[in-house]
Amino acid sequence: MVNTEDFIKRLEIILDYYSINASSFADKIGVQRSSLSHLLSGRNKPSLDFILKILEVYPEVDLYWILNGKGSFPKTTDNSSQETNNAEHKTTVPFTAPTVEPESVQDLFTDNNNIAQEAGQRESSNKLNHLLNETTAGDIEKIVFFYKDGTFKVFNSK
Repeated sequence: MVNTEDFIKRLEIILDYYSINASSFADKIGVQRSSLSHLLSGRNKPSLDFILKILEVYPEVDLYWILNGKGSFPKTTDNSSQETNNAEHKTTVPFTAPTVEPESVQDLFTDNNNIAQEAGQRESSNKLNHLLNETTAGDIEKIVFFYKDGTFKVFNSK
C-alpha cells in the first residue's frame, strides 16, 4: 500500500526537480488540476492511472521510487543498465491457449438436453412453485437457477 504522505513528498520532489508548478504538471500529464490539488492536499490517494501518466511523461521517474521510495530519482544510468541486464536473464514462457476437443463441447442451444436433467429441472420447478405459493405476496420477486451446463431458468412471482 502506498503511504500517501510519503507519495506527496516524492511528487513535490519531482515538481522541484523539473521546476514546474502543480498546474503545469497536471496539464502536462493530462489530469485535471483539481485532481492534482486534491492529491497534494492529502484529500485523495493516487490512482494507478495517475502514476502511469507520470511514468509515461517523465521516464526518469522510477516506478518503485514513486510508489514506495525505494530506488532513486532520477533514474541513474546504472539502474537502467541493470534493468537491461536483468531483462536479458529473464526467461519468458509463451502462453499457449488450452485446446478443447470438439467432443467435449456441449451444445447449449439445442433441445437435445439430457432427459434426467430436464426431469430434475421440472422437479425443481414444481418445488419452487410450491414454495412461491407458501410465501406471502411481495416477499419474493424473482428466483434464478443457474445450471452447471451454462443454462438458467427464471421464476417470477405472480
